Amino acid sequence: MAVSNIKAIFQSDIQEVWEIVTSRENYSWRSDLGKIEIINENQFIEYTKDGYATTFSVTKEEPYECWEFDMENDNMKGHWTGIFVQKGDRTEIEFTEDVTAKKLFLKPFVKLYLKKQQKLYVRDLTKALKK
Repeated sequence: MAVSNIKAIFQSDIQEVWEIVTSRENYSWRSDLGKIEIINENQFIEYTKDGYATTFSVTKEEPYECWEFDMENDNMKGHWTGIFVQKGDRTEIEFTEDVTAKKLFLKPFVKLYLKKQQKLYVRDLTKALKK
């Protein structure tokens, strides 16, 4: 099991941050995604640009406060928690991923991979909020 956490503060309203992060239709701001397939209100599949699929099942959704989901693909399974807090005219996010590798040889690399993905996500989100 690997746990990775990232925090960031954006010069944006919480509603704008929430709408971008939780949208399953508008994902063009994500540099790592090729497409999203919506299964139903609580399930969707993200595909990397190489076509690798990860299934997400929303477990908690409290608008402008908290969004959580379980995620799974061939290599891992885990849980993601996103906390959103309005601080004046800024928004603080805290995203935590708790992931278990399914393949033994991947276990040593999971935490590094999560950190890399979280940094990319925050960088992409920062760019999206500046548009």
